[in-house]
Amino acid sequence: MIDKAKLAGVFVRRKITELSENKNGSAVRAALARLRRGIGKAPGSMPELWSVTLDGLPEPLLGKGNIPSPGEWAVHTALTLYALHQQGKDLKKECMNRDGESLGAAVRNLAQSDEDRESAVTRRFNAAVTSDSFEEFSRHLRGLVELLKSENLPLDYPSLAEDLYRFQFPEQRDGIRLKWGQDFYHMPNDESQDNEA
Repeated sequence: MIDKAKLAGVFVRRKITELSENKNGSAVRAALARLRRGIGKAPGSMPELWSVTLDGLPEPLLGKGNIPSPGEWAVHTALTLYALHQQGKDLKKECMNRDGESLGAAVRNLAQSDEDRESAVTRRFNAAVTSDSFEEFSRHLRGLVELLKSENLPLDYPSLAEDLYRFQFPEQRDGIRLKWGQDFYHMPNDESQDNEA
């Protein structure tokens, strides 16, 4: 069986790599600006985004009609939010995509970055992850990405695309929430590694 969530993550990783390796800086900035305009809009509704969000999309992720598929939603949402997060930053020197920075871990870092707003960040995170619909979750997620951007804290966008794909299926939603909660409350330290030895 094809893991469509993984395919979405691989596709997002490839598109971010293409952007970061493109030597034409003005073309990259223009592509990111177009992607930002697609935030909150349906996949496929903006032809100027097709080359980034649909070109080369694996067949299993493509929709079969005039309604975007879960794969198209996951890819579109991850790439448009990545463009927001990357805004104003040099893609080569300060890439806001970083492997291993899951949503839970990134928001934990955000909460710890400012003691005065830790409870507010935690409330926003809880509101996002307990959303009952993909649309509601996406709105909350945009606010979290804006906060991450303000603190220059990266996020793993291929992993986010996988999570976004799975979040669209109610039977998988609690598993994704558990993962985010574990990552949010996991405190990596040298002590835990010493205890495992």
